[in-house]
Amino acid sequence: MTAADVATARRQLPVRLLLVAGVVLVAVGVLAVAGLQGSLVYYRTTSELVADPELQGQRVRLGGLVVAGTVGTTAEGVRFELTDGVQDVLVINAGQPRGVFQEGQGAVVEGSLGADGVFRSDVLLVRHDNEYRAPAGGTGRPAEDGG
Repeated sequence: MTAADVATARRQLPVRLLLVAGVVLVAVGVLAVAGLQGSLVYYRTTSELVADPELQGQRVRLGGLVVAGTVGTTAEGVRFELTDGVQDVLVINAGQPRGVFQEGQGAVVEGSLGADGVFRSDVLLVRHDNEYRAPAGGTGRPAEDGG
């Protein structure tokens, strides 16, 4: 090996390292974007859903506030209306809601809008704050046993 060959080999090493590093960075970027896509939750408002006829029959997430006085149970599950303050949509969710579901609260449902204007859902997510409040008139502690 001559001195010129050694100098050429030294110049090629950083170029190869840069090329490998670039490929690794691109691969990490692609994996990060793909991972985020699955965890992002985008939902439509009730006005967006009603205004876009192409969404009828397609599976979408719908978000809004549960309209007071509209919550009831049916043979299919729970029935209520969601609103964005402009447009109301009737929702029938398969199954019974859990936990903190109530009127006037934010909710996100997943399902599809039928030709009859009813949104049939099989997923119900309830939005709530993380702040604990003791029950009215109580301390929030279990009653002590006197015995």
